[in-house]
Amino acid sequence: MHRRAIGAARFLAHALTPTPRSRERAAAHAVTPGTEGLAPARRRTSARRRLYRRHLVLRLTSDRTLPIAIGLIVVIAAGISLAPAASPVGAAQGANAGVRLAVGGGVADAAVLDDPIVEGSDAGNPSAYVDDGTLYKPVAVDTTVRSSSEMLQHYKVKTGDTLTGIASRFGVSMMTLWWANSITSKDALRVGQDLIIPPVSGLIYTVQAGDTLEGLAVANKVDVQDIVEVNGLTDYNLIVGQVLVLPGAKGAPIPTPPPTKKPASSGTSGGGAGVAPQYNGGAWTWPVRGGGNYISQSFHYGHYALDIAASYGTPVVAALAGTVVYAGWASTGCGYQVILRNSSTIYTQYCHNSTVTVSKGQTVARGQQIARIGQSGWATGPHVHFAVSIGYPRASGSYFVNPLKYY
Repeated sequence: MHRRAIGAARFLAHALTPTPRSRERAAAHAVTPGTEGLAPARRRTSARRRLYRRHLVLRLTSDRTLPIAIGLIVVIAAGISLAPAASPVGAAQGANAGVRLAVGGGVADAAVLDDPIVEGSDAGNPSAYVDDGTLYKPVAVDTTVRSSSEMLQHYKVKTGDTLTGIASRFGVSMMTLWWANSITSKDALRVGQDLIIPPVSGLIYTVQAGDTLEGLAVANKVDVQDIVEVNGLTDYNLIVGQVLVLPGAKGAPIPTPPPTKKPASSGTSGGGAGVAPQYNGGAWTWPVRGGGNYISQSFHYGHYALDIAASYGTPVVAALAGTVVYAGWASTGCGYQVILRNSSTIYTQYCHNSTVTVSKGQTVARGQQIARIGQSGWATGPHVHFAVSIGYPRASGSYFVNPLKYY
């Protein structure tokens, strides 16, 4: 297009440039034939007009104005070449026609997209036009990974709470709370403690390098589809750091307390654990009546008794026949307690009751109700602190033994 414009300019300049012959002809014809019959005044006017036109042509073709004329012609020709070409016959046209944008493998009109199209707007991934007018614009891939941490609830421990009670409130097992909060012992639960509550019974797991859904399912003896459904996964690929809930999975059991040791001096340990003497007075009765009770804390160093959890108000019975030597409130942290002398050396103690149903000096039979489950004294939930001592509890020379040795 530019070559054509330059050629046209050269042709026009050549045509407008006067030759010597043309100058002689113009001078010879000062009076144009056909004007002889005109009046002198009209001939003078006609002659002036012809002289003006020749003067204008000579100015336009002079050496000074010729380059300007050629430059104007070139500029006009260049503008024409840059003008949009006419659409081919049959091309789709319309008021809303625009650049087509390729998004995610499809093609859409730029006019229907909300975001403005800016060529090269994506750093490192500039947009590109192709011959048919399509603009290929990079689309960011969604790399967000669903994590089940948002499914976990939090609970502040209140006075009277137990792991079992909290677990029952949220519909999960007590061991689920144990594993989720890395609890080491039942007495570690304290008021104000923040507990993590999983949505279902099982384990909370943080994905490590090399983990796969299949591998986690096999290692924890659960079904892959259960993991997918509970966590709402849409992608089987795991990301390091992703939090998953493994429904039905199990962790380590509650640690078994260390074995009790025989006291150093003959029969005494100053409140420590000792050897339980043989008792031949008959079988022992479990101190909590009815089902649903369980050992919430076992006998171990620093806790010389069994904590047996049950619903508030559940009957507490005498494990063995005996005489009531104490019935009432104890300021030692036991709350309402009952102490029975079952033989010349064996005493049984029942703490944290809500009510006491016997009195001091009363003789009770094995299995007879003596109190009701509560959480009086230093207790975070309804249970009975059941202890067996050789000698009166906490008296000089006495010691506690594991009650399970009699069952």
